[in-house]
Amino acid sequence: MSEDGPPDGADQAGEQDDDGRTGRFWSARRLPAALVALVVLGVAGLFLYDVAAVRAHRPAMRWRRHLAHALATRHLDSPWVIGGAALAVLVGLWLVLLAVTPGLRGVLPMRAGSPDVRAALDRRAAALVLRDRALEVPGVQSVRVDVGRRRIRARALSHFRDLDDVRNDLDAVLADGVRQLGLARRPGVSVHVRRPVKR
Repeated sequence: MSEDGPPDGADQAGEQDDDGRTGRFWSARRLPAALVALVVLGVAGLFLYDVAAVRAHRPAMRWRRHLAHALATRHLDSPWVIGGAALAVLVGLWLVLLAVTPGLRGVLPMRAGSPDVRAALDRRAAALVLRDRALEVPGVQSVRVDVGRRRIRARALSHFRDLDDVRNDLDAVLADGVRQLGLARRPGVSVHVRRPVKR
């Protein structure tokens, strides 16, 4: 859980609602930003060096002469032109998607008690807490809890007691556990209980 600031890799949280709920934390996207910056810097540096070399009455680099010749002679319906354009479109869409989505799917925003405090809970930590609570239910032999942003799924094995009774107790325990986590948006809970496979 992170308090008084966003978790590692985040730079801001969403706006707080009137009822105290906060939006998701936004990722800083440091790796994609660094990769794009390095590519732009490298390409710009190559072109700048080549232009400076031509201004100094030296021949242009072979790759730039080849590129200029290819751009002048290839038709727009060439597979290479179409493939390059498609790749540029895909990279552009990927960058736009990164810019407009929050990211940080591994953390769940918590309800803010104060406008100056922002907190988030790691999904794996929430799953461990709920799993420990579920194992306290009589009749539960083992349980697996998967915590998503909108739904929490629990799959339990029960070696005694009626399955409906175990399921009802798990529903109540997990619902109380989710409430105590203090999440900004309380996810739904689905519980599946079955007998262990006999060998």
